[in-house]
Amino acid sequence: MGEKYAYLRVSTREQNEDRQLAAIEGYGIPDDHIFLDKESGKNFDRPNYIRMKGILKKGDLLYIKSIDRLGRNYNEILEEWRILTKLKEADIVVIDMPLLDTRIGRDLTGTLISDLVLQILSYVAENEYRNIKQRQKEGIIAAKLNGVKFGRPRIELPESFYAAADKWKQGELTIEQAAREAGVSSSTFYRRVKDIKTSTLRNKIFQQDILPK
Repeated sequence: MGEKYAYLRVSTREQNEDRQLAAIEGYGIPDDHIFLDKESGKNFDRPNYIRMKGILKKGDLLYIKSIDRLGRNYNEILEEWRILTKLKEADIVVIDMPLLDTRIGRDLTGTLISDLVLQILSYVAENEYRNIKQRQKEGIIAAKLNGVKFGRPRIELPESFYAAADKWKQGELTIEQAAREAGVSSSTFYRRVKDIKTSTLRNKIFQQDILPK
């Protein structure tokens, strides 16, 4: 008998792995044999998956809750499954899909059925991932159309910015001196000056283009 391992994955650090931990309870898996990644399933470039893969050996048994916890890329799921079961000769149990248990059904029919189930579930995992990304994209577009702003809110410029910008325009200050006087970094100063050039605030401050030709 080999060692028992479990692999868990959640997509973000905000998500909770408790459901996956509950699913592997009772299988006698040592705590130091449980590997968790808080990473996207779009590929297998995950630190703890790579660690686990390096440890697994012939006769070991790997538990995962569902195939999408392993990954969400159809071709890569099939390839990783082949590496783990054929090259490393470890067994895999997918808890939510009893047909995906490499310890059973090793005859021709059983292998055919498990291969078909694996391909179907891998396809579903990738398709769901694409649908999630598409819904996120559509949601962002809809939010922007409704005036929702993304990213960090812009800092309100102090009144000293406008005076410093006017002095810079007149050549009285270098951009570094003007930025210092305005209380912002040089890059922020120049970026906001460029914004003002094309904004409705332009006429409030400048009678002519502020940016050097």
